[in-house]
Amino acid sequence: MLLQFSKNNRFCSKGPDSRGYVRVIDQLPVRRRLQNPTSFGRSSDSPPVLIPSPVIKNRVVYDQNSEQGLQQRELLPILTAFPFHPISGNQRTNKYTAFFITFNPSNHFCKPIHHNMSPKGTEHYKQAAARAIEWHAANISKMKKCRFDTIAVHGVYSMQEALDFNQGSIVEPIYMSSSQAYRDSDEMEAALGYEIPTWCYARIANPSIYYLEGVLALLESYNAGTDATCVATASGMAAIASAVDQFLIEDPRRPGKPMNFVATCQIYGGTFQHFAVRKEKERNIEWRRVVNGTDLSEWESNIDENTRFLYGEMPSNPSQAFFDVKQIVDLAHKYGIPAIFDSTVATPALLRPLEYGADIVVQSVTKSLFTSGFGVAGAVIARKDLTTNIDNPAMKADFCAYLKQLPNRDNGPNLSPMNAILALNDVRTIRSRMDITSRSTERVARFLSGHKHIEGVDYLGLEEHPLHGLAKKYMFLVDAEHDEQYGTAQNRYGHLMSFRVRGGAEPTRRVFDAMQRIWRATDLGRIKSVATIPSISTHSQQGEEGRKLANIPPNLIRLCVGMEHPDDIISDLDQALSVLDGKKVRMSFPDYSAGGASSARLARE
Repeated sequence: MLLQFSKNNRFCSKGPDSRGYVRVIDQLPVRRRLQNPTSFGRSSDSPPVLIPSPVIKNRVVYDQNSEQGLQQRELLPILTAFPFHPISGNQRTNKYTAFFITFNPSNHFCKPIHHNMSPKGTEHYKQAAARAIEWHAANISKMKKCRFDTIAVHGVYSMQEALDFNQGSIVEPIYMSSSQAYRDSDEMEAALGYEIPTWCYARIANPSIYYLEGVLALLESYNAGTDATCVATASGMAAIASAVDQFLIEDPRRPGKPMNFVATCQIYGGTFQHFAVRKEKERNIEWRRVVNGTDLSEWESNIDENTRFLYGEMPSNPSQAFFDVKQIVDLAHKYGIPAIFDSTVATPALLRPLEYGADIVVQSVTKSLFTSGFGVAGAVIARKDLTTNIDNPAMKADFCAYLKQLPNRDNGPNLSPMNAILALNDVRTIRSRMDITSRSTERVARFLSGHKHIEGVDYLGLEEHPLHGLAKKYMFLVDAEHDEQYGTAQNRYGHLMSFRVRGGAEPTRRVFDAMQRIWRATDLGRIKSVATIPSISTHSQQGEEGRKLANIPPNLIRLCVGMEHPDDIISDLDQALSVLDGKKVRMSFPDYSAGGASSARLARE
């Protein structure tokens, strides 16, 4: 066993001489520092405790400077945290020992006097966990003082973590492993009892997922003056189900009473189906629909003692509905229930509902946050000590920790490590991307609003939009006032818009089919521009009546503008709309791909 004993970082080694003394050796590479320097009576001015490499090359070496340093202390306590071979024999033990090294100036040797200080059972790991939690809390506190972009780039992944645990990797690693190993039964017991930091099993958690969750929690709570935590899920729909299901349980104080929740109709088609079919039809949980989200009285008239939460999406996909965030939050809290918002279209770069008192935010990370389109992911981000009428103290205190440790552990909707890191890498640039694409979308919207074949344009950034003034109150490019190019607050309205083609469904399909640069797909938030017709795709299953409630007519095209130059997107839209003037759009196809594969047209019979 190696021990530090001098100011110059020399060590004592195992292997006593005939008098029971151990020799002094050169300093070896250090693995890690232990915290809590005052443990076991160690004086606060003693050198930091170090655990060196177990590879030892013994040499009888002593430096006069070290001797002078030790002469100033007759007794120097050293705490080791390393299973060691006792001086008296070679039998290995798992005990941890506090050594007190005395210096003998006449022969330049030191003699160890060891005392067993072995924590009982799981206590050793719990003590270490407490120190680690304190360290990470301090690290997060420092990160919170940084700007939004810095948080997006670094998140909770520190240089210390890289050096000590990840081989110095400056980028968060992908932990492609299904489970975590433990040092002994005590650590396993403490870990599975949620008494120490752990990831345990990839259905519950994973280090790669932790890194994504950490940065999303910091971004959504940026400047909110509140602490938040996050649970990453396999998709945006998994996030929505995880967020709402915890409140849709029977209240033991009112057994048998019917449950309900209040939510707007202007929501993503998958969410509409989840509420209308999975909740209302299959589980008999009433969805009380709000048609006009800006009418506070319509919200309030639907609330009673059995209402579990208020839910809204803003800006909505695809109709760009919006409502007063703060008013809905205050209304929810007036009745002791949580306010839950889907902020996928805005992202935390433009809107952070937690800043206005919201309890929970859901993100379809798949979209703008995960702009490359390499995977699918979702997230639930919640403030600590949220508002609820459910009697569950653990859930109220830290909703996402509760969700991860219990319901999602049992239901298994969590994210894969690969998708977590792929998403995390895209999150780093979210602010600059939302700035550029918002400005591009506004240019495209202005072009379309003046086109003869366009009946109407839905984009909150246009002054003529009826909800423009309300959106202007809430949607800002975060930290624009700190940018040299701006220096003041800047409104940004996102990169999702919709437009209505004159003449109904048939000419709408013709324009849609003529697009050549804009991709036809049911996706949004991509680095590339993507369009769809919601009535035949993303919102088709909710039926005609449901689409009328959500204001989604058959001549509506949803367009999500990517990072291309807006001139090229406008050019593609212009040529697509020209088919309504009788122009022909011709497309050619090569016999070989850019990657060298031949077309099926070349197959011989």
